Amino acid sequence: MKFLAEYRDPELAKQYLQEIKNTVTQPWSIMEVCGGQTHSLVKNGIIDMLPKEVTMIHGPGCPVCVTPLHLIDKAIHLALQENVILCSFGDMLRVPGSSKNLLEAKAEGGDVRILYSPLEAVQIAEANPSKEVVFFAVGFETTAPANALSVINAYRKGLKNYSILASHVLVPPAIECVMEDVDSHIDGFLAAGHVCTIMGNFEYYPLVEKYKVPIVVTGFEPLDVLQGILMVVRQLEAHKAEVENQYARIVKEEGNLEAQKMIFEVFEITDRLWRGMEIIPMSGYQVKEKYADFDATKKFKIEIEEAEENPECIAGEIMKGIKKPIECPEFGKKCKPTNPLGAPMVSSEGACAAYFHYSGLVEEY
Repeated sequence: MKFLAEYRDPELAKQYLQEIKNTVTQPWSIMEVCGGQTHSLVKNGIIDMLPKEVTMIHGPGCPVCVTPLHLIDKAIHLALQENVILCSFGDMLRVPGSSKNLLEAKAEGGDVRILYSPLEAVQIAEANPSKEVVFFAVGFETTAPANALSVINAYRKGLKNYSILASHVLVPPAIECVMEDVDSHIDGFLAAGHVCTIMGNFEYYPLVEKYKVPIVVTGFEPLDVLQGILMVVRQLEAHKAEVENQYARIVKEEGNLEAQKMIFEVFEITDRLWRGMEIIPMSGYQVKEKYADFDATKKFKIEIEEAEENPECIAGEIMKGIKKPIECPEFGKKCKPTNPLGAPMVSSEGACAAYFHYSGLVEEY
């Protein structure tokens, strides 16, 4: 119970744990969709403290992990062009492409810059009119408003040298993909609170109705996750299937309407390939034709052949919840943060990284 002392309110944490133990009467498998919740579960020892009847399954909620291999290769190709400044969030730099990653491209002379906001990339484009500035726009619905705003700003400023390489994926279609997989057996879900902050809860009602599984919108603090698990267990034990909002202090039913307006000004929904998985229908955003000049894929017309994933990496099975990181034969052996076989080992939201750093199963790099 040593981890409980590190919580902001250890007594409340103990109370939630005891309520889970008092409520559960049979085995249940609950998937936390977001990688941030996975890290909270593992880092704070929650998985080890839950009763044996409750099994937490780690889902596909890591946008870095599911960014397709060919898009990584496109970003690397652009980064190595003499007239291109490739901008990205830091967690993309060490994600392996088919032959190298963006950090290695930078070491080879590519102008790769780590930013905290795509709006910084617009400023760089203004300051470097002779260069093409490309922002690698990766994320769930959460980061889409800022990426859309960067395009709108560049459009209004008349910038001709700014574009985004978009790899946005959507959470509800991923949940449906998991539920349709014959090898997945999920009884309930913790939905990603930050996504619902933008999009609201309405997209989850059809999923609950169709699959008869509870979905609880949950935050990321240890107490949030514990309460979310308790709410799912209560529904399962009562044979209910509803959408509940544990993260009500942040998430509103309708979401952030202004942010949604920004998203759908620039993006439209399309089919999207998820790395390690498959093409999921209507599961991503692509840039609308109105803003085609700001779509790096169209602007540069890069032809990159589809490369095969590393056959030793089981990331797809991990992100579908079929296997856990420790079930990979190469976990902590061939696959480490210093030499990852797949993205989940290097992403800040990757399940493999969570287990490597926090589970105590690996003694050293």
